[in-house]
Amino acid sequence: MLLNTITALAVEFPFEWTYVRSIIRVSLYVSLVAVSLSTLCSLPVALLVGFTEFRGKRLLTSIINTGMGFPSVVVGLIVLFAVSNQGPLGSLELVFTPEAMIMSQFILAFPVITGVSLAAVGGVEQNVRDAAYAMGGTRVDVALVTIKEARYGIATAVLAGFGRAISEVGSVLIVGGNIAGSDGTSKTRTLTTAIQLEARQGQYETAMILGAILVVLVLLVNAIVVRLGSDDGGYR
Repeated sequence: MLLNTITALAVEFPFEWTYVRSIIRVSLYVSLVAVSLSTLCSLPVALLVGFTEFRGKRLLTSIINTGMGFPSVVVGLIVLFAVSNQGPLGSLELVFTPEAMIMSQFILAFPVITGVSLAAVGGVEQNVRDAAYAMGGTRVDVALVTIKEARYGIATAVLAGFGRAISEVGSVLIVGGNIAGSDGTSKTRTLTTAIQLEARQGQYETAMILGAILVVLVLLVNAIVVRLGSDDGGYR
């Protein structure tokens, strides 16, 4: 039904698909890279905090949970300052580039993936870890067993992080600039910023098509992640 709606709108409305493809490409590149990097950094942190008892653990957990709702506009301002000419990363010339957008989305996705993964890891029963240790497993082996047991929760964490990244508008606008070239191809314009722009200009048909495409992409990524997190590539 959704695909039929997109097709009907595309036929009835004069639409530049080169423009759309470039927006999709930038959106997926920025969000997938940001979420992948966030996942690689979040899982070790979640395992370390989940396995270790130390002073300040509750405070660190609270900070992670607070970061899940951190204002995206503030994140955008922080990243913009970092990559500006006066900032510590100014020499890299990252202002209004996809790489700056990746930095912003990384910061937004990291606490989400870490927090949900930490809850999933904490939900693994202690006897599972004890059994792994009793069989002569190293800390790495125990970590892998824990990840396997918590894979459904971790998959949920990745999906939550991806959802926040690809739906982001504020910080992406600040650090990316919503730029499209004279030939109509996107430089730093994503689906969300394009939807905002088209709706503001009264191009509601275009905004609807872009919104439908965004929903389809999210559903596809969700299906892929859920399948990868299931037993032997299947569903429970």
